[in-house]
This record gives sequence, structure tokens and C-alpha cells, in this order.
Amino acid sequence: MLNAAFSGRANRNQHSFVVNELGEEIVGGVYASGTLLPGDVELAERFGVSRTVLREAMKTLTAKGMIVPKARIGTRVTDRSQWNLFDADVLVWHIETGVDITFLKHLTDMRFAIEPFAAQLAAVRASADEIKALYACADAMAGADSDESFALADLKFHLALHGASGNPFMLSVGNLIEAALVSSFKMSSPYGEPGRHVATANRHRMIVEAIERKDADAAAAAMKLVIQEGFDRILKKLA
Repeated sequence: MLNAAFSGRANRNQHSFVVNELGEEIVGGVYASGTLLPGDVELAERFGVSRTVLREAMKTLTAKGMIVPKARIGTRVTDRSQWNLFDADVLVWHIETGVDITFLKHLTDMRFAIEPFAAQLAAVRASADEIKALYACADAMAGADSDESFALADLKFHLALHGASGNPFMLSVGNLIEAALVSSFKMSSPYGEPGRHVATANRHRMIVEAIERKDADAAAAAMKLVIQEGFDRILKKLA
């Protein structure tokens, strides 16, 4: 997601191209929930692909919960409640079509539900090497010389924290965290404002210091502060 945000859409093969175009159009409302997609012949002609490629693309979108094929009826777009919002592609399509404050609030809710507890677990379970890696990520944030390097260091910090929790399920929600960070940086990055840049890096360092002290409550509180300040920064930008 970060690479796409900073470098534009990646090169795609025919299958990925069709999946991406239709997925983005569904998320963007070109094909609203409950409507039928154009027929296979029309779509294959539009994208310049074989029926085989198109069928595989449709299977991919079906697996993401976004469409459902019906014999003799066609392929219908499902309700958003059936979409797999943990899927990296679905999250990217939301970001590329323009996130709104409701979507960002939902992402922030999930961060509050997950990351403070991950910080608590890390305070109990993190090894010396994992703590060292977290410090390195915080230092990389402080020394970042571009939006991209700052964002990548930030993402590495949060994923390293999930790993330091000792719970493998934490790593499985990395797509959500990445989507939240990408959305935040696209709308309001701390980089470029020295005071905010340093303050954000220091907030992350406070999390590591609490983990190193094995102070689980302080680690969770420091993480909550990072999440809240990031969301408040977006709200201020929108205002």
C-alpha cells in the first residue's frame, strides 16, 4: 500500500489489471451494491482479455466477497457488509478512490482495539533484540529525509511491535494498520514540519521505553496517544 501511495499503481498482469479495475470501480460506486456487472463478452472486450482471464478475475473478486455470480442472471455486486475489509486489495481500493472521515474513524477504532493491547503484550514478552529493533525504527523515523522514508519507518515500527507481542494473529492484521497509516500520510504527514516530525518520532520512542521497562500500562497509554494524535491531525487537516 505504501509503495502504491508514493509510487503510483504497480505494473500488473492481465488478471491483476482486471481485478484492480473492477474492484476499484465497485468500491468507488461505479457499480453499486445490488447491481449487475456487464456481461462477460462486454467485459472481455473492454479489457482486451480472454474469457479465461476474465473468469479467473471474477473468481478473485468473488473470493473477496464483492460479487456473486448467478446462473442465467449475471454477476451481482454484493452489499459492503459482505466484503472482506481485511483484504489488502480491498483496502487499497478504498484508499485509491478517496477515503472519507467515516472510513478513517473505523480504521482508528480498529487500531485502538488492537495496538494498545499489542503494546501491553510486548512489554511482557519482547526480547532484547525485538526492543532493539523497535528503537531502530523510532530512530529511523526521527532521521527520515522524506515522506516515504518516514512512512516506511513508521509502518516497520508498528509491524515490529505486533511481532514483539508474541502473538502471530497480531501480524495478520498488518493490512489494517498499513491502510490506516497510508491514509494518514496521504492526508496529513508529520514530515516537513520539524516540530511535528520530531514529536511523532519521540512518541513512538516512548512506547519502546515503556516496553523496555516492562510497564504494560504505560506502553498501552503511549500507543493510544500515538493513535489519537494521528487521528486528530487528520481531523484538523480536514477542518
